[in-house]
Amino acid sequence: MSPELISILVLVVVFVIATTRSVNMGALAFAAAFGVGTLVADLDADGIFAGFPGDLFVVLVGVTYLFAIARANGTTDWLVHAAVRLVRGRVALIPWVMFALTGALTAIGAVSPAAVAIVAPIALSFATRYAISPLLMGTMVVHGAQAGGFSPISIYGSIVNGIVEREGLPGSEVTLFLASLIANLVIASVLFVLFGGRKLWARGSVTPEDEGAVGKGSEPAGAGTGTGTGTGTGTGGTSTAAGGTAPTAVAVRPEQDTDGIGAGAGLRLTPARIATLAALVALVVAVLGFDLDAGLTAVSLAVVLSTAWPDDSRRAVGEIAWSTVLLICGVLTYVGVLEEMGTITWAGEGVGGIGVPLLAAVLLCYIGALVSAFASSVGIMGALIPLAVPFLAQGDIGAVGMVAALAVSATVVDVSPFSTNGALVLAAAPEADRERFFRQLMVYGGIVVAVVPALAWLVLVVPGFG
Repeated sequence: MSPELISILVLVVVFVIATTRSVNMGALAFAAAFGVGTLVADLDADGIFAGFPGDLFVVLVGVTYLFAIARANGTTDWLVHAAVRLVRGRVALIPWVMFALTGALTAIGAVSPAAVAIVAPIALSFATRYAISPLLMGTMVVHGAQAGGFSPISIYGSIVNGIVEREGLPGSEVTLFLASLIANLVIASVLFVLFGGRKLWARGSVTPEDEGAVGKGSEPAGAGTGTGTGTGTGTGGTSTAAGGTAPTAVAVRPEQDTDGIGAGAGLRLTPARIATLAALVALVVAVLGFDLDAGLTAVSLAVVLSTAWPDDSRRAVGEIAWSTVLLICGVLTYVGVLEEMGTITWAGEGVGGIGVPLLAAVLLCYIGALVSAFASSVGIMGALIPLAVPFLAQGDIGAVGMVAALAVSATVVDVSPFSTNGALVLAAAPEADRERFFRQLMVYGGIVVAVVPALAWLVLVVPGFG
């Protein structure tokens, strides 16, 4: 048995054990990376740790630390209240506002994880407050980021178009952008319908006096019906693994708010909240305007707030999503071992050697989707596009359509909890709901990996565009 095949089988075993024994998958993946890296790939510790995602570690810690402080001092409640007033109380518009906001950020040049890191914590705060399905809200953020992610001036678009030019392939910046925009818009529309959007429309508008009493005495208006399995207990309700019934919001009138950060108190801006809002604005400006690292910037801002208001920030470190950090960093370290020992290249070259171009094209789309669910989307495209050059040169497959299909396949799967964007959304979920939400994202991510590459191939590759 080849080393590459052994490494893939070990990954399958890790998934099975984590699913059936409720062991943290990240811890299992670290052990697998040590075993496979040492015994199969002949790597030393430095080689194994080469795949450790240090930048993602800092992003997860920094962003969750900063927004834990924002939750503790009531800033997120103030933002939720202000945004609902901005959309005139139409709760159904909130998911679409988040979709458009992240799409606009990535379209004008923000890296997708940076945009998600900024928007996801606020979006999940909305979901909790207004009994909106967390799966709906989280996936709208991620799909919004990918909808704008391939504009001609975006980071992803610039990288992919540069690869196409370097490989001497015909390209179309507009087609690439529109393919990703339309694909993610269609997916978001389906999600909105399936996971409670119609009930959100039926709810109509809420007033400031209604905000604390959403769902009182009735089924949550944000509930949606999913197809997954598994249950979990939230605050006042239950949820299915694929976005079922959303948790019922606790009925708290503004005048009954005892902790000072509810709907009534949310109208007031205290010095701590003003400083926190300034920190959030500074995070956006630093990341988008000066291309600073989102994680390091968030940690620095959180430290400043903690120093100025230690009472509000005392519990914030404990609210960092440590279990999520372990999960994501462990899995990505193992994927790094796979890359180091050539498993991913081995799989791609095997597909590229198939003599049937259309079959090779759909398999490359699936490899891009599957690997990207655990690794860098752009990195995977950078490897797969060159692998597609030999059969694209034959003229049987349109290069423009193939590149667009690879781009869509490799990025829509970023809803996976093992990808950077999915991990950021997962980290933004309330601690009590995080395990259930992880299962929801994993089920939904699996569905996307299974379905979207085939549809992208059918729509973009088979007609022979380009």
